[in-house]
Amino acid sequence: MSKRSTPHHKRKAALDERRRLKMAESAHAYVRGNTIQFYEWLKSDAVPKNIPAGPDLWICGDCHTGNLGPVADLEGNIEIQIRDVDQTVIGNPAHDLLRLGLSLAMAARSSDLPGVTSALMIEVMIDSYRDALSGRKPKAKTSQVAPIEKVMRSALKRKWRNLAEERIEDVEPTIPLGSKFWPLSKEEKVALTALFTGKKERALIQILSGCTDDDPVKMLDAAYWVKGCSSLGRLRYAVLVGVGKKNKFGYRLLDIKEATKAAAPPKEKIEMPSNDAERVVAGARQLSPLLGDRMAATTLLGHHMVMRELRPQDLKFDFSVLTREEAVLTARLLAGVVGKAHGRQMNRTARAQWSKTLKAGHTKTLDAPSWLWNSVVGLVAEHEASYLQHCRRFALYPEAI
Repeated sequence: MSKRSTPHHKRKAALDERRRLKMAESAHAYVRGNTIQFYEWLKSDAVPKNIPAGPDLWICGDCHTGNLGPVADLEGNIEIQIRDVDQTVIGNPAHDLLRLGLSLAMAARSSDLPGVTSALMIEVMIDSYRDALSGRKPKAKTSQVAPIEKVMRSALKRKWRNLAEERIEDVEPTIPLGSKFWPLSKEEKVALTALFTGKKERALIQILSGCTDDDPVKMLDAAYWVKGCSSLGRLRYAVLVGVGKKNKFGYRLLDIKEATKAAAPPKEKIEMPSNDAERVVAGARQLSPLLGDRMAATTLLGHHMVMRELRPQDLKFDFSVLTREEAVLTARLLAGVVGKAHGRQMNRTARAQWSKTLKAGHTKTLDAPSWLWNSVVGLVAEHEASYLQHCRRFALYPEAI
């Protein structure tokens, strides 16, 4: 065992500290890791009264820039989609626009761009979102934004060996323990091994690998996975599975993650799965079909879990440094992705009505709805102040925590 790995009985304290320090890295990182503050703001008196109530549909719920990126289908085809739907609910699509606007504005600030850039980003967001609702082609290309082009180019080239690394493709494949992968308890190992005898779990493996009922499916190795930011502290496992017989043997790497109650508020009197794992899978299949087809809800040690296959092409964008032009084009691209995810759930009449609602409320000095601009300004101010307090409490003297 690596000296840097953490035994299971010491996980919680280590994960709490890691999450706090990760959120202190930048104001943008703080926003990514703090979904709850966004939804607490929505309940407060600071919220503009004219935020529109959109049609009832599945929303991401945590629509920040880190949760959008290239996603591959079962054949390896790639499309930019929403790639994390832990917070998905049937809710107000305006909330996804607000969350994305806040994330983009904080990314611009982290890149030391002037405030006018944020205003331009909010303008093109609505324009691109409405275009995507109507099925029109995007006005920006991935090749125009260096960070996006780099990730997309890498995703197209990546193979299994890039995902698994050489140590997993050894004769005796293992997941190397260290700072990212921690050892399992005996109870966890037994439960994970037994998981792949279930019909639902085997059915997903068969879909992913093309194997038959007679082909063996065996867990080869597993580890507790230290991954994410806001989700640190939930149960999460990386599981390496062997599928098939000698002449047709292959590997699958699975991410098995605990599903908990969403912070995003659902629409009232709307039925959703009461099982949080089933809620996440249902939302994924509507918002990001390429991802949803690779997911299944399951249960482990009494917890609702989401099991999904990891593909080499599934990557995230890094917007740590953006130029002004890239920031505006990024806003246009990502808002289009969200518009497409929302639009596929509406009929033509609903799309036209929602687009008309979004067009209303523009001011004379800003080609975007006043409710969106005023909300983003208020959210940025609140999160900036909270971020500074967070840094003082948790990053100034981390050894004192």
